[in-house]
Amino acid sequence: MRHALSLLLLLVWSALPIAFAQTADLNDAQLERYHELNAELRCVICQNRSIAESDAPLAKDLREIVARQLAEGRSDDEIKAYLVERYGEWVLYDPPFSWSTWVLWLGPFVLLFVGLVFVIAVMRGRYRAPEPRPPLDRERLARVLKSHEAGPDDTDKDRS
Repeated sequence: MRHALSLLLLLVWSALPIAFAQTADLNDAQLERYHELNAELRCVICQNRSIAESDAPLAKDLREIVARQLAEGRSDDEIKAYLVERYGEWVLYDPPFSWSTWVLWLGPFVLLFVGLVFVIAVMRGRYRAPEPRPPLDRERLARVLKSHEAGPDDTDKDRS
C-alpha cells in the first residue's frame, strides 16, 4: 500500500511541472484570459467538454497553443480565429451566426413553434362543438320497441 501511494505521489509530482509550464510565462491578466478561453473552447474529441475539462491529448495541445499565443500577445479573437481555421467552428462553444450554423441558432425556435402549433391543433380538436345528431326516426323506434315487447319468439316469426 505504501509503495502504491509513493508511486502515485511521484506521478503527481512529476506531472505538476508539465501542467504549470505552459502558463508560467503568463502574467495575471493573461492567465485569467487563458482560463476564460479554455472554458470557451470545445474539445474536438470529447465534444461536450471544454478543453479545460478534457484530459484528451488534443485538449492538452490546444491548451498549449492558447498559452503560447497569449504569451506572444495575440488577442482572444485572433486565437479563436486561428483555432477555427485549423479545427473548424466546432471548436467554439458559441459559434457565430452563419449559413453553416443557422440550424443551431434557429432550430430550437422552429421546434418550439412547431410544438405550439401542434398543441393548439390538438386543443382545438378537443374543445370543438360536437356534431349535431340526426333527428330520431320515431316510427322506426316505435317498431323496434314493439318487436321487443312482443317477446323473442314473436320476433323470430317476423324475421322468417
